Amino acid sequence: MGRIKFFIFLIPFFLISPSTESGENGFISFGISQTGLEFAKDWMINTAISSLIPLQLPQIEQSVKIPLVGKVRMVLSDIVIYEVNVSSSVAQPGEMGVTIVASGATAGLRFDWSYSYSTWLFEFSDSGVASVQVEGMEIGMTLGLYSQQGTLRLSPQDCGCYVNYISIKLDGGASWLYQGIVDYFEDDIVSAVEDTITNKVIEAVMKLDSSFQSFSKEITFGDIATLNATVTDGPIMTNTSLLIGIDGLFTQIGSEITSGSHGISLLSNSSCESPEKMVAISVHENVLNSASLVYFNTNKMYWIVDNLPEQKLMNTAGWRFIIPTLYKEYPNDEISLNFSLLSPPIIEVENEGIVATINSDVFINVMDAGEVIPVACISMEIEASGFAGISLSTIAGGISLSKLTMSLKWSEIGTLHMVLVQYAMSTLIKTVIVPVVNLRLQIGYSLPDFHGYGLQNASIVYGDSKIIVCSDIAHAYVHIPHRISS
Repeated sequence: MGRIKFFIFLIPFFLISPSTESGENGFISFGISQTGLEFAKDWMINTAISSLIPLQLPQIEQSVKIPLVGKVRMVLSDIVIYEVNVSSSVAQPGEMGVTIVASGATAGLRFDWSYSYSTWLFEFSDSGVASVQVEGMEIGMTLGLYSQQGTLRLSPQDCGCYVNYISIKLDGGASWLYQGIVDYFEDDIVSAVEDTITNKVIEAVMKLDSSFQSFSKEITFGDIATLNATVTDGPIMTNTSLLIGIDGLFTQIGSEITSGSHGISLLSNSSCESPEKMVAISVHENVLNSASLVYFNTNKMYWIVDNLPEQKLMNTAGWRFIIPTLYKEYPNDEISLNFSLLSPPIIEVENEGIVATINSDVFINVMDAGEVIPVACISMEIEASGFAGISLSTIAGGISLSKLTMSLKWSEIGTLHMVLVQYAMSTLIKTVIVPVVNLRLQIGYSLPDFHGYGLQNASIVYGDSKIIVCSDIAHAYVHIPHRISS
C-alpha cells in the first residue's frame, strides 16, 4: 500500500513498553520488589565473581627465626584466587541504601612458595606450590543510591570481607617438613584475601557508577524525537522495594529540554496483582501524548493512500454508486485519499485498554490528465482502541476501529451522500487498513535485553491513566498474551 505514515505512527502508542506508576504530568517510573532485588543481587554476585576471577593478590614475604637454624626468609608469590563459591546471600533495602551480604562463601587459592637461609657453613633453599582453601568467608556492602543532577549515582558504604578459617596444603620440595613454617603465613594470607576482595568490590562499584554517568539523559527515537531520561524522583527505598522515577516526556530533537519533579507518584505494591513480581514499569498517558505532540509539530502525521489491495477503490469507477457526480465528472480516473491531522492524537489509558482520538481532514484527489485535482474535503474523527502483549523479547498487540464520524467540509462535485461515504470509509478502514496494521503489530517489536535477560510471565494492567507492566525477569522465552484489568 501507499505511504501509511498516519497509522504506522500510532503503533508506538499502542505498543510502548510501560513502567511502574507515574504521576500526573507524564512521568515514567520503575519499581523493583524484594524478589527483584534478590534476582539482581544474585546476578550482581555472579557477574562480580566472573569478573574478579582469577584475582591476583600481592606477594607476601616474611622472615622467621627458627632455633638452631636461624633466620629463614620465606616468600609467597603468584598468589591467585581461582575460585569463589557463595552458598547464601541476602539483599535488604534501607535508608542508607541496599545492603548485600554473601555468607558462608568459600574460595580456592594457589601460590608459589620458596624459602632460603644460610649459615657460615652452607646455604639452603627450597620451593614448591601450595593450595589454600578459604572457609566461612563473609562479604558485605551497603550500596548507597542517590540521584545527582538527574543521574543515578552509586557509592560503596561499609564494605568489608571477613575470613573465618583457611587450610594450607604444600606440594613440592620437602613440603612435609615446612608445613608448620608456612602456617606462620596464615594471618598474612587472610589479611591479603580480605583486603584485596574489599578493594576489588569497591573498585567494581566505582566502575558501575562511572558507567551510570555515561548514560545519556536523552533516548533518541529515530531522527525526530528524544525521551527525557532524567531522574526526577528517588531512588526511594523501603523494606521491600526500590523505586525510581524519570521525566519520561518526549521532545523534538534539538529543542531545549527542561526537567523537574512534578509530584510523581511512584509504584505501590497494589499496582500489581502479585507482589512477588520482580519489576513493575508504568507509563502515564501524558508520556504518549508528549510523543503525539512532537510528531504532529514536525508534520509527520499525514497519510496518502494511492494504492490498496482493493485497487478498484483507487478509481472513480469504484465510487460511482457512492459519489455518482465524482464518476460522472471524472470517469475512470485514478484517485488518492490524503489524510491530514488537524491536531495531535489524544491518547487515553482506560480500564479497557488504550484509546486514541484522531481528528483529520480527508482530501479526495483526482488524477486527471496528469494533474492532481482536489475535489472534496471531509472532516473525520476516528476513535481507535488498542492493547499490547509482551513476550520475553517482543511486544505485540492490535488495534480496532471503535468509532468513526464524518462531515463534509467542502466539495467541488456537489453535495455528497455522507451516510454512504461514511459507510464506505468505515469499511475501507476496517477491512483493509486495520488488518494491514494489525499484521505488523502481531509480528511485534523487539525489546532491548540486558545481558541476555528479558521479561517473563508479564501482565499488563490498564487504568488510572497509566499502563503498568508487572513482570519477572529470566533467560527463558515465554509468550505472554495481554491482560486487561477489570
